[in-house]
Amino acid sequence: MAYSYKNSRGVQYYLHGRTRTVANGKKVTLHFFAKAEGEGAVGSLPEGYTVIESARTGLPILKKKA
Repeated sequence: MAYSYKNSRGVQYYLHGRTRTVANGKKVTLHFFAKAEGEGAVGSLPEGYTVIESARTGLPILKKKA
């Protein structure tokens, strides 16, 4: 079961992650939210992150905790 977030407009989003190799050879995981649960769905929030919502669009965004 993927981590889900319901925004203030009532739309359900699911957290996904993809691992990529960047130019310097380091592997990084890119996290994003999608309306449908698909391949690469993540079961929980990454350590040290929290979810905020864009006031203009209502899209959820991962943000590092201070």
